[in-house]
Amino acid sequence: MRRLWIWPLIGLAIGALAALLAYSGVFDVAADTPHSALVYAVIETVRDRSIAVRAAKIQVPPLDDPKLIGKGAGHYDAMCSACHLAPGVKRSEIRDGLSPQPPDLTERTDVSSAEMFWIIKHGIKMSAMPAWGKTHDDPSIWAIVAFLHKLPDLTAAQYQTLVESNAEADHHRHEHEGHSEHGIETPGHHHDQGGGERDSNRPR
Repeated sequence: MRRLWIWPLIGLAIGALAALLAYSGVFDVAADTPHSALVYAVIETVRDRSIAVRAAKIQVPPLDDPKLIGKGAGHYDAMCSACHLAPGVKRSEIRDGLSPQPPDLTERTDVSSAEMFWIIKHGIKMSAMPAWGKTHDDPSIWAIVAFLHKLPDLTAAQYQTLVESNAEADHHRHEHEGHSEHGIETPGHHHDQGGGERDSNRPR
């Protein structure tokens, strides 16, 4: 019976140590200081299991419709390419400053369609991944998932053609990188000397 008291004491000791570490400021939260291997392994495990459990019951619709893929290309170019790259683009200023670094989605991944949908819709805490479900409906998110399956097979020219041929692209880029409703220019566009606008965030 005496041994049963050991576990609560151990729990209290661990809690006290965690509180001490938290308030001491010893843990470096700077994005330019990488996690230790142990911390990263714990974060990665918690993240992957959390996503897998919550995505398990999601029903995946057909994702092979070319129009759906084209719509997803426009969304991806406007919302995702700055962090997750695009064909022919190997780095970006935003991506270089993030920790942990977002996955390069131009490469194959073993993440399921349901997990992709959940991640895009709900985002991931303590990372730069936003919850796009706050501003986009489910069909739009499924369009991105459909496009992500095609992305690793695209050349830079094919990617650019797909984005530019999609009518949603220019409209969406205006929403995310253009002028706000108050007429204030956002960093996504820069005027050139000829008075036009040049999209500085667009992959080249």
